[in-house]
Amino acid sequence: MVGKKIKGRKRTIAVDTMGNLHGISVDEANIHDVHLGCKMIQQMKTKFPNIKNFLADAGYRGTAVKYAESLGCTLHISKKIKDEFAIQPTRWVVERTFSWLNNYRRLSKDYEITAKSASNFIKIAMIRLTINHLNS
Repeated sequence: MVGKKIKGRKRTIAVDTMGNLHGISVDEANIHDVHLGCKMIQQMKTKFPNIKNFLADAGYRGTAVKYAESLGCTLHISKKIKDEFAIQPTRWVVERTFSWLNNYRRLSKDYEITAKSASNFIKIAMIRLTINHLNS
């Protein structure tokens, strides 16, 4: 789980190890990442009750880790490897998915009026990406 900040909104997505979208939340930008992480963990546990592990960046430490434990799963926080730029293991999958999504003009800025329509356009873009990956 990683959040992508767009002016006025935060996009939080949950992907598998291949970058396939499993959960999305588009919320106001003034909500802290920890609360959005808890919301995403709850959404994923409802959708996939057998899930046991989540990976997230340092923005989700603290309350989200305790919340995940209360639901019977583990939230692993990726740690900073060095003080310089370095690719963080497993986190790059989410960042790659955000990169794929940002190639769509409609998702590059916040053009949508409602969070629901923004969420739906992300789902449409992921459907198109999945079909393109199947065809190649």
